[in-house]
Amino acid sequence: MKLTKITSLLLAAALSLSLAACGAAPASSESAAESVSVSESVAESDTSSTAETAADAAVTYPLTVTDQLGREVTIESEPKTLASGYYISTSLLIALGVKDELVGVEAKADKRSLYTLSAPEIQELPSIGTAKEFDLEGCAALQPDLVIVPAKLKDSIPAMEELGLTVLAVKPEDQAKLFDAVDLLAKATNTVAAGETLKNHITDSLAALSEAVSGTEAPSVYLAGNSSVLETAGPAMYQNTLIENANGTNVAADVTDTYWSEVSYEQMLAWNPDYIVLASDASYTVEDVLQDAALADCKAVQDGHVYQLPHAVEAVDSPVPGSFLGSWYLAAVLHPETVTEQDYVTAADTFYSDFYGFTPADHD
Repeated sequence: MKLTKITSLLLAAALSLSLAACGAAPASSESAAESVSVSESVAESDTSSTAETAADAAVTYPLTVTDQLGREVTIESEPKTLASGYYISTSLLIALGVKDELVGVEAKADKRSLYTLSAPEIQELPSIGTAKEFDLEGCAALQPDLVIVPAKLKDSIPAMEELGLTVLAVKPEDQAKLFDAVDLLAKATNTVAAGETLKNHITDSLAALSEAVSGTEAPSVYLAGNSSVLETAGPAMYQNTLIENANGTNVAADVTDTYWSEVSYEQMLAWNPDYIVLASDASYTVEDVLQDAALADCKAVQDGHVYQLPHAVEAVDSPVPGSFLGSWYLAAVLHPETVTEQDYVTAADTFYSDFYGFTPADHD
């Protein structure tokens, strides 16, 4: 079985089976695994020190913070009940260790595998809607001490505040802003030490990955969208970060759209990427692309280099805490000579075990 045909297995099993089928990696690839281990050892020391420092800087209330819409928000007392209307903020709150404080979550939480594996109890909580259809009255009825919503709901925030809700908006659209969201929610919920530990883990893992792919040649990558292979991510999108972290070159680097950009078959063939990578939540399959007659002359298709980002636990091409694992996956695809299946499995297992209480490999 080839990696290009594996699109629905769990994280560890997917990459393990796929890359194994492509042949054993050279001995030099052991350095990446060793780098991960060394990084984790260093991280334990560094994060311990940072956590102690963060813990010393105790959060006091009333607390005024600036959310990711630039709004100054005063939180009168430490929040004991939380409502999250966004899967990214819910995921962050679980990682920060305050899942038990949640009293309401975004719609369709029961469909998210990450919650099933890490916090099934929150899937039974009342829904407060979506970014398109927020349930204002339902949220207010829960009387949460703090509400976290996506920045897309900015026009609804005044109405929330009129009902006495304290609201923070998050907009983690790139790695830096994801870390800003971590800082914001960690401070608001008095979990600063946990926030520092989370950020350091991600930073150290990405540093180990950077070292592993250093000096390799960067192949060209076309990252296809959720709805169609004729959608792609330009440099303004978070997906571009995954490609760069894995030492790949985004063929759509000149695209100026800030969302998925529609392109033609002619443009795809002109770019002629070495690899085509489907979004985690793509509604079509790797096999669909391989069998698309309009792409028969594309190098990636001819070489069988069509893949889909992991999606069995969560979509790693959105700015969730675990999104850095998408870079490990891509690196294992683009540079199997230096990043092995075990490097990816180790990164995923360690992260989810430490911050979500489960190991993906145990659920394959």
